[in-house]
Amino acid sequence: MDCKKVGQLILKLRNEKGLTQKQVADSLNISNKTVSKWECGMGCPDVTLWTELSEVLGADILKLLEGELKPNKPDIGKIEKVKFYVCPSCNNILISTGEATISCCGRKLAMLKPVPQQEEHEVTIQEIDMQHFISIDHPMTKEHYILFIAYVQNERVLLHRLYPEQNAEINLPMMRSRGNLYIYCTEHGLMKYPFKAKR
Repeated sequence: MDCKKVGQLILKLRNEKGLTQKQVADSLNISNKTVSKWECGMGCPDVTLWTELSEVLGADILKLLEGELKPNKPDIGKIEKVKFYVCPSCNNILISTGEATISCCGRKLAMLKPVPQQEEHEVTIQEIDMQHFISIDHPMTKEHYILFIAYVQNERVLLHRLYPEQNAEINLPMMRSRGNLYIYCTEHGLMKYPFKAKR
């Protein structure tokens, strides 16, 4: 571990948060001289302090240990390239529109990659009362269900979370241009369907 790099990063993050050395020290129940030593590169935080320090500074522990925050590539404004993530522990659904490091429940999440469409996930789309009614004839048990349906088109992402014992169906506003429908099955993964509304 490079204590000098770690100290420079702690200083940078502390300043970004508008915190004094004393405020950081008080949050960790240590002396402000200890924080000063870290920032001068004369030592690194004890392993028992990393979790609290990352919360105080609002940074990922791994990035703190590495002593640098590498910037992600900027969002280039192409919503159709949206990325989906699902936490295997709590089933949180997260999305990003550019390069990002996504984590939940202490785990780094991998981007979901669409799998080939399967017969048991056939999608039915009907136009009812100026809306698109989308339904999937699919089990909705606690062990096997559709977790979310998302529609991605141009500058928008419409995401609907579903729960066991509900019907696998949603209503979407009437769309007049091409987009993509994403369906995530807890057993089979993410599937992508081209979606073109009727004119």
